[in-house]
Amino acid sequence: MSSETLVQAAYRRIKQDILEGRIRPDTALSERELAESLGISRTPLRSALSRLEREAVIGRLGNGVLLVRSVSVEQLIEIVQLRQILESAAAARAAEFGLTPELQAIGQVMVGYAEGRDTAFDDFWAEDDRFHLAVARAARLSILPQILAEQRAIARRCTITRTHDRFADQAREHIAVIDAIAARDPAAAQAAMAAHFENVRARFLGWLAR
Repeated sequence: MSSETLVQAAYRRIKQDILEGRIRPDTALSERELAESLGISRTPLRSALSRLEREAVIGRLGNGVLLVRSVSVEQLIEIVQLRQILESAAAARAAEFGLTPELQAIGQVMVGYAEGRDTAFDDFWAEDDRFHLAVARAARLSILPQILAEQRAIARRCTITRTHDRFADQAREHIAVIDAIAARDPAAAQAAMAAHFENVRARFLGWLAR
C-alpha cells in the first residue's frame, strides 16, 4: 500500500471513529496507540492527523498534546440556523423542478421510519444524509452538497446529537418536504423544510434540558 493510501486510510478511520463516537470529544490522542491499532508507522499517521487538525476535528494544546475537539450546543444551534436558511431555499427551488427518482425512493424509506421502525442512530443518520443531499441535488445546486457535508460532519461531533433514538417525527417532516416538492409547490416546500429545522432545534434543546 502506498504512503498516500496509508494516509488516506488512517484519516478516514480516525475521522469515522470520532464521528461515530468511538473516540469521544476531549480525548487526548496517543500517536503510539493509534499507530499500533491502525498497523502503520508514525509518518503516515502524522500526515493523517495533520489533515484532521487543519479541518479542526482535532486540536493541539500548548504542550503538544492532540485533543479531539468538542462541538458546543451553541455551535450546533448555529449550524441548524444556517442550514435552515440554505435548505429552505433549496427545497423551494427543488419544487420548481419537481420530484426526482432519488427523492421518491427516500420518501418510501421514510414511510417505514414514520410508522415506527426501530433503527440505530448511525443508520438513520445515513438516511438523513441521503435526504438532505437529495434535496440539494433536486434543486440542481452543485456547491450546496459539499457545504452540507461539512456542516453535518461538525454537528455529528456534538454529543447531544447521539442522545436520540426515535426518528418517526423527523421522518414525517422529511415526507412533508418530499410531498411539497412532488406537488411542485415551492412555498409549501420552503415552509416544510423551515418547520423541519425549527423542530430539529427544539428537539436538541429539549434533549439538553433532560
